[in-house]
Amino acid sequence: MAATTTTFTLLLLLLVAAPNAAKGNSFTVELIHRDSTRSPLSHPDLSKPQRVRNAAARSIDRARFLERRLGLSSSVSPMDAEAPVTADSGSYLVHVSLGTPAFPIVAIADTGSDVIWTQCEPCTDCYTQTAPMFDPKSSTTYREISCSSETCTSLTDEGTSCSSDVCHYQVTYGDGSNTSGDMATETLTLDSTAGRKVALPKTIFGCSHEGEGTFSPNASGIVGLGGGAASLVSQLGSTTGGKFSYCLASFGDDTPSTLTFGQSAAVSGGVSTPLLTDPRNPTFYFLRLDAISVGTKKIAFTGRGGGGSSGGNIIIDSGTTLTIVPKGVLSELADAVSSQVSGGTPVQVQGLDTCFEVEDSGSFEAPTLTMHFDGGADVELKTGNTFVEAEENVVCLAFAGSASLAIYGNVAQQNFRVGYDLKGETLSFKPADCTAGSSA
Repeated sequence: MAATTTTFTLLLLLLVAAPNAAKGNSFTVELIHRDSTRSPLSHPDLSKPQRVRNAAARSIDRARFLERRLGLSSSVSPMDAEAPVTADSGSYLVHVSLGTPAFPIVAIADTGSDVIWTQCEPCTDCYTQTAPMFDPKSSTTYREISCSSETCTSLTDEGTSCSSDVCHYQVTYGDGSNTSGDMATETLTLDSTAGRKVALPKTIFGCSHEGEGTFSPNASGIVGLGGGAASLVSQLGSTTGGKFSYCLASFGDDTPSTLTFGQSAAVSGGVSTPLLTDPRNPTFYFLRLDAISVGTKKIAFTGRGGGGSSGGNIIIDSGTTLTIVPKGVLSELADAVSSQVSGGTPVQVQGLDTCFEVEDSGSFEAPTLTMHFDGGADVELKTGNTFVEAEENVVCLAFAGSASLAIYGNVAQQNFRVGYDLKGETLSFKPADCTAGSSA
């Protein structure tokens, strides 16, 4: 979370493949959707449509925060959530261990933020959490970062400051929730698929001693996966060759998805487009989308989408459920889809656009949508990428509108291997059966 109220949570169980000479330092992470029966955040009393609407609400809330983060005027219409939207309702929960001896923690992992932090003892003014807090005095590898260190001075974009010669951080989220504490280094330990522990020494993180707001008691911090200097992605650096990829299973599927770092994350045989960044907002990954085709009708994609100097016009984000597009594009898209749908009767659903009542899923036929990214990367989306089940026998377009922001959401990315090559500055898409745990 880059200081945000976010969306669509998955449980991130880090299962790290042992490095080998052929694939270098690679590891694979198991992703479990927050509503899976394997997730501690699941609510079995909610129906799938209710979970979809809640995820959509968090998606809109996240988009509104990102508009503020990028200095854009808020233009995404809010929608009522059926469950509270909390400051840490991010894309993933991550199970890791911190310190020596290893102390297990559960934190939100978020692609829209950079700082890694967890609540620490003593916590004088902290939000309530059900799990024990990390005590740095009990670890032999905990080291505070001094104000004069190069590490501290390099993290000024992460809200660092000085306090008693200790590098200090403070993060404020979109709803006013906040956390602050000491920047330190510590050993982050992951479980290997080979049954061994893989330790990442001297990982930079924030040891929070103060925090308040709408944080869930079921989590104890944040693991940032964005592009900024303090994120886990950036700290892995040359170890992984700047490569990572993920493969997200369909919404509501109990089968784990996967996230892979290192050489084995390379995606071959798909299509590639330039991966763009804005130095003023290094957290976010931008793409350039030229047009969207609905069947044979091609709709030009207009607007800058918050990309700033990157030249991109849409953020790719695994933490946002819906795909957010300019309002004019959404209007054209909705008209084109409606004119080509068969087996559905138009209905209204609060907070969602272009909805149809269907007798059964087999009778509903929607047109193929193709996303035309820069460089000739045409990504063909199936019905499961473009529609979500909002009510029993009712499906809605998985898109929303904004006047200033565009986000390529995770429903559109399901059952694709999506590969990031930060050194090569490319992003690749390849259709995949993500329930099978396919890699490249």
